[in-house]
Amino acid sequence: MCLAVPGQITHISSALATVNILDIEIVVNIQLIEEPKLGDYVLVHAGCAIEKLDREYFDDLSSMFKCILHEDESKDE
Repeated sequence: MCLAVPGQITHISSALATVNILDIEIVVNIQLIEEPKLGDYVLVHAGCAIEKLDREYFDDLSSMFKCILHEDESKDE
């Protein structure tokens, strides 16, 4: 199964960008998306930003991931 996660671009350097995903900063390739800009919301898969997202969809996806992570944390207790 493949999984892409939502994040926000916080820094751009040529073909790479730093993306904040649930408060974790990672460097990803941004060559697959058109005209990436600081602050853009993107889906990240396998080290690449693969799609731009609008704010509403980003918020929805982020909420789902936070909910899933929270459920996993409560199972560990």
